[in-house]
Amino acid sequence: MRSRLPRTACLLRLIALCILLSHTAAYFGLTGREPLVFLPGPFSNEPPTGKAHLKQCEQMTLTRRQKRLCRREPGLAETLRESVRLSLLECRYQFRNERWNCSLDGRGSLLKRAFKETAFLLAVSSAALTHALAKACSSGRMERCTCDDSPGIQHREAWQWGVCGDNLKYSTKFLKKFLGQKRMSKDLRAQVDTHNINVGIRAVKSGLKTTCKCHGVSGSCAVRTCWKQLSPFHDTGRLLKYRYDMAVRVLSVTNAATGETELAGPRRHGQSLRTTDLVYLEDSPSFCRPSRYSPGTGGRSCAKDTSCQSLCCGRGYNTAMRLTSLSCHCQVRWCCHVECQTCVREEEVYTCKTA
Repeated sequence: MRSRLPRTACLLRLIALCILLSHTAAYFGLTGREPLVFLPGPFSNEPPTGKAHLKQCEQMTLTRRQKRLCRREPGLAETLRESVRLSLLECRYQFRNERWNCSLDGRGSLLKRAFKETAFLLAVSSAALTHALAKACSSGRMERCTCDDSPGIQHREAWQWGVCGDNLKYSTKFLKKFLGQKRMSKDLRAQVDTHNINVGIRAVKSGLKTTCKCHGVSGSCAVRTCWKQLSPFHDTGRLLKYRYDMAVRVLSVTNAATGETELAGPRRHGQSLRTTDLVYLEDSPSFCRPSRYSPGTGGRSCAKDTSCQSLCCGRGYNTAMRLTSLSCHCQVRWCCHVECQTCVREEEVYTCKTA
């Protein structure tokens, strides 16, 4: 009889499923040429008051224990929603030029398999939840935590922590409590899911930096104001996409010394499987044509010289002309004012053929 998946994996699969199925207040329209911009989402600056957060907790699909924790922490429900928003935006951005593009025309059956894409979804979901919790603490949106107060750096007594740092220590501790992490299951799929979840958490930890400013006479550094700060979540997403590209196919082996089952993959560059590697059990489908895993690539926009050949799966692409408006002939006027004309340009657009 198969052992049940740990609650950690179950909840993170739920959050990943929200990425595929939910419609959020954030819209995503990058072409790949612009820098990443997070548009305003549902996260408010203040935690919900009165009984508002109780209603939010009841509306979420959580276990009975998790709902109790949610009711005790007014800012938690909003933080969970924010983590789904971050996951969705980042997943779609990182895969915007791939055959599988994290489409909201979601196929929940994807999460029932152990593809590379499933590994990424679990990792980016756990990373977003870790990131959102730490940010919620430092911004005052959660009542039971505040700024990071454990720098763990030499000469701490000479530093003044004057800026509110992101509380990653509390975030990871609370996350384990909320997800109910237990000892590792013997089920291979459960081990793979737990491994990928932890890869996401480690990716956030790797982006934690100490930022300092010096204060003193004539620019001396007699006193330093320092705080812990997480990297933008886009940096975490980029790292996880790299891990996805280098993902390792694994199998289960028995440790001769301990008798416990472990994940193992082929040795690469003389190294065995690392805790930072995303892992999977089965090869992914091509995602070229509609299936229960994706809507296919027909009708997708592509770049003629870079992505059309791969994205269109050899079916070719259609070419069309469209008019676009853009600012041009800009001049700086005295003082501090820029005047531009509007120019109309005709450009070619390319979309993958459906057959």
